[in-house]
Amino acid sequence: MRGLKTHAKCCLIVRRGGDTGIQRIVHFGTGNYNETTARLYSDASLLTADPDLGADAVAFFNAITGYSQPQRYRKLEAAPLTLRDTLLDLIQVEIEQARDGLPARIMAKVNALVDPVIIDALYLASEAGVEIQLNIRGICCLKPGVKKLSSRIEVVSIVDRFLEHARIIAFHHGGEEKVFIASADWMPRNLERRVELLIPVEDPRCRDQLLGILETYFKDNVKARRLKPDGSHQRLKPRKNEEPLRSQQVLHEAARERFRLARQRRRTLFEPHRPPESGEPS
Repeated sequence: MRGLKTHAKCCLIVRRGGDTGIQRIVHFGTGNYNETTARLYSDASLLTADPDLGADAVAFFNAITGYSQPQRYRKLEAAPLTLRDTLLDLIQVEIEQARDGLPARIMAKVNALVDPVIIDALYLASEAGVEIQLNIRGICCLKPGVKKLSSRIEVVSIVDRFLEHARIIAFHHGGEEKVFIASADWMPRNLERRVELLIPVEDPRCRDQLLGILETYFKDNVKARRLKPDGSHQRLKPRKNEEPLRSQQVLHEAARERFRLARQRRRTLFEPHRPPESGEPS
C-alpha cells in the first residue's frame, strides 16, 4: 500500500473441508515469519478457525493487495484506520469503571511506548483510579509514579536470554477480560503510518494463558528493571523471605511441559520396520 509499511503478521490457509465446505484457518503473530529471529525472540501467536477472524483475514488480504478498499472488520482492528481509536475506547471503559468505584485494570506488554495520545489517555486513567501495569522492553516516554499524574502506573522492562518482542494487551472490562495480541507498538509510526493488526483472543484457555504470561512478567524479581519517575531504571531483587522468580525461565519451563504432555497424549501408532533394500546399509 503506497506510503504505508505493512507490518502485520498474518497467514491465511483456505481449504476444502469435506461436508463443511470451505474452511479458513488463520495464524496471527506478533513477530516476523523469520526462522532466525524465531530462535532469539519471544513472541505470541494465535492459530484459529474462527469464521469471523477468517472472513476478516480474507478482507485484510484483499485490501493490502489492492483488490478492495479497506472495510470495517468483524473482530480485527487495523492501523492506520481504527487501531488507536479502539485502544482509546477500551482505556475509556476502564476510566468509567474506576470512576464508578469498580475494579479497573490495564496490563500491556509492548516494545515501545511513544504515542502522546495513548500516553495522555493512560495518565487520565491513572488519575481516575485505574491500576496500570506496563511491560515496555524499549523506549518509554511515559513517566510512571508521578504524584497527581501517574501514581498508579508501573513500568518494568525484562532483559534476559530472549528478546522480548510480543505485544499483549489486557483490559479488565468490568470483569469480562478483553485480551489482545498485536503487531503494533504504541508509537505514532505504527499507529499512523503502518498497516498493523490488533487481534482479540476470545478462547478462554488461550486468554487465560496470555493473562498468566503477563502476570508472570510483573512478578519477575531477577531480570526485571522498574522505570523510575526520573527516567532511570532500578534492578529488582527478591525481598526478604521472597523466592526469586525469573519470568523467562518460568515461561520456558511451562512451554516445555505443555509440549511434553501433548506428546504423551498422542495416539500410539504402530509403524512397521522394513528391512533395507539390497545394497543399503542396515
